Amino acid sequence: MKLTVVGGGSTYTPELIDGFARLRDTLPITELVLVDPAADRLDLVGGLARRIFARQGHDGRITTTSDLDAGVEGADAVLLQLRVGGQAAREKDETWPLECGCVGQETTGAGGLAKALRTVPVVLDIAERVRRTNPDAWIIDFTNPVGIVTRALLQAGHKAVGLCNVAIGFQRKFAALLDVAPADVHLDHVGLNHLTWERAVRIGGPGGEDVLPRLLAGHGDAIADDLRLPRPVLDRLGVVPSYYLRYFYAHDEVVRELGTKPSRAAEVAAMEKELLEMYGDPALDEKPALLAKRGGAFYSEAAVDLAAALLGGGGSPYQVVNTYNNGTLPFLPDDAVIETQAAVGREGAVPLPVAPVDPLYAGLVANVTAYEDLALEAALRGGRDRVFKALLAHPLIGQYAYADGLTDRLIAHNREHLAWA
Repeated sequence: MKLTVVGGGSTYTPELIDGFARLRDTLPITELVLVDPAADRLDLVGGLARRIFARQGHDGRITTTSDLDAGVEGADAVLLQLRVGGQAAREKDETWPLECGCVGQETTGAGGLAKALRTVPVVLDIAERVRRTNPDAWIIDFTNPVGIVTRALLQAGHKAVGLCNVAIGFQRKFAALLDVAPADVHLDHVGLNHLTWERAVRIGGPGGEDVLPRLLAGHGDAIADDLRLPRPVLDRLGVVPSYYLRYFYAHDEVVRELGTKPSRAAEVAAMEKELLEMYGDPALDEKPALLAKRGGAFYSEAAVDLAAALLGGGGSPYQVVNTYNNGTLPFLPDDAVIETQAAVGREGAVPLPVAPVDPLYAGLVANVTAYEDLALEAALRGGRDRVFKALLAHPLIGQYAYADGLTDRLIAHNREHLAWA
């Protein structure tokens, strides 16, 4: 089995490598190719990857290349984890929206739109080259904003499934609190990427006992602290929102906070510098503890599970993924991309039936879906008016003066990545 990681020079990659090594019975990789245009980073990450495989007794071959076409040739699956513009672009995404009094964040709001505009054309170019070289390969998208990028891939006819680590993070956290195996925890996880709620936590499968009320009663304070939301909010909702909902539920509070401290991008850039120095140590043969602070917890387990299921060798029968709605949420178009539990196999991902969604959540989901429609249109066709309309439609913006100012800033800060600007 050959698997290719595009963006293989990412500091995330050793987390992925560690999972491939530990879970080799689930996903028996014989060849792993790391593709990245940054040769210096790729050499460091590739060297550590080989040492991790050797330490854990994995006999798979790891190669590195900057040649995308060569890297994806013959691959059974291609995993995308790229960041167009690097941390420098992320730093801008997290700062210039604050000038207009809006949240600065890399996957939602104005910063998220900027990332989508930079990323969608690049991902589609990569996918077309994968299709020409290897049309049977599955594309697993971990590149943010996952929902918009996955929709772009699916609408272009690619064999693609989107992946995020939010759901598996909740699954592992809840399993630890309940003292059960993670595989026994089934989430009623519904919404869009980075806009989801856990409406039930069932033990033993989709039809199991819902223990969410018990979780909130016994561990509500700890869960609320992790989400940085007040405990009474969780009690009144009776669900566990994704931590990204804080940008919606406490927007003004978050803007004030972000204006008083260094950006997350600056923190990550410093962390990446330290990590790359560690990766260059020939004695290091395991992922360093610092990597846990980088983000992406349990990403490797989610990626292994999804790839194994798509390739028919194993994996969990039900997984939270990003895929076409196809009637699952009747208030959304069929070609909207939702994030929910799905049955995953060789033919792809089929969402499981979902109980009716409360208007409190359905309204926000519909609003953000409309924004994503406009965001994808702007990413594919360009133009200031399309960017303005997408920003105006976003519930974190929604005022024409804000949308105008943000449009100018977005274009100014991203001109080198926008072919039409």
